[in-house]
Amino acid sequence: MPSLPPEPTLSAFAGFRRIASGPRPEVIARLREIESAADGAPPLVFDDLTGERLDLDLRAGAETAPAPGHCDDPVARGVGRPKLGVVAREVTLLPRHWDWLNRQPGGASVALRKLVDEARHVHADRDAQRAAREAAYRFMTAIAGDLPGFEEAARALFAGERARFGDLIAAWPEDVVEQLLRLSASAWSEA
Repeated sequence: MPSLPPEPTLSAFAGFRRIASGPRPEVIARLREIESAADGAPPLVFDDLTGERLDLDLRAGAETAPAPGHCDDPVARGVGRPKLGVVAREVTLLPRHWDWLNRQPGGASVALRKLVDEARHVHADRDAQRAAREAAYRFMTAIAGDLPGFEEAARALFAGERARFGDLIAAWPEDVVEQLLRLSASAWSEA
């Protein structure tokens, strides 16, 4: 049986200062405490894996678990093997691709699954680097877009220039720098 993915963590910022970090329920509880004691702009909350900004409902009776997304819930269909997690979707290919797939042992579906698994394995490092860069950029754009050197730091991030990126963000607020370094940790090539 596959293991469950780690519980997602969030980080909340008031301006450039991190005010909460950890599992979603803990961050929400902390933000509720802070909200009742303070006035001012609402904090910015980010997913620590994707760098995406989240809007949380901090009202006392609101759920702390994420609302199920429509992308995560496969549409119930009569095709496929839903008990095994198989989801039927449409794939558009040229006739020569269909001919090749249909000649493979197990047919087109088995061949496509094998090709996808092989590509996932072969490109895992590159995909992790790209995801880390995108996460760092999402966070950086939302919170540091007006800071000096932002454009150059973004260029260095996507160029894979770790040292230059670090130099460009070094003068930024400490909590922002720490979050960027954490988000971008997998973004750098070992070469």
